[in-house]
Amino acid sequence: MSQSVPPPQQPHDAQPGGGNPFAGQQGQQGQPGQPPAAPSGNPFAGGQQGAPFGGAPYAPPPAPVRDNVGLGLAAAVVAAVVAGALYGVLIGAIEREIGYAAVGVGFLVGFASGKVGGRNPALPVVSAVLSLVAVYFGQLLGEATIAAKKLPVTVSELFFDHFGLLNEAWKADSNFLTYVFFAIAAVAAFSGSKKAAG
Repeated sequence: MSQSVPPPQQPHDAQPGGGNPFAGQQGQQGQPGQPPAAPSGNPFAGGQQGAPFGGAPYAPPPAPVRDNVGLGLAAAVVAAVVAGALYGVLIGAIEREIGYAAVGVGFLVGFASGKVGGRNPALPVVSAVLSLVAVYFGQLLGEATIAAKKLPVTVSELFFDHFGLLNEAWKADSNFLTYVFFAIAAVAAFSGSKKAAG
């Protein structure tokens, strides 16, 4: 009578393939002379990486196109007011016009409209117009600040009670470069809006 010898017992946590429970099942599919292996329970086994359930990979959803004219206009108006006011304060503080800061005003207005509003074709044009208004407002604020230091009036009195005189002073102080920087600010706003919209 022969006794059957039980197979040697492995530790309880030992698995074939160094701890990989699927090591014995992979690589058996398609071997000549062997039946195909049973499914492993892994829906991604044998499929392409990143493909759900072994099928063809799916394309990522397209990025949403931002095209919100209302929000773009609101962002451009807010940026124009803030940038124009900062530009005017800067002119009043150093008591002279800084043309390159006008370019920054234009770019900021355009960037804000394009970033928030998206690719709407009206936004770059509106940004260019608003940047001209912001630069003009900033230069008037600068003139009013400079005049308020020398005259017994406040900046708000100059703006609201003597706007005609303030505008005449601005015209007298403006030169060819003033208008060149107006044009460059408008171009910067237009291009900034297009770049921000991506």
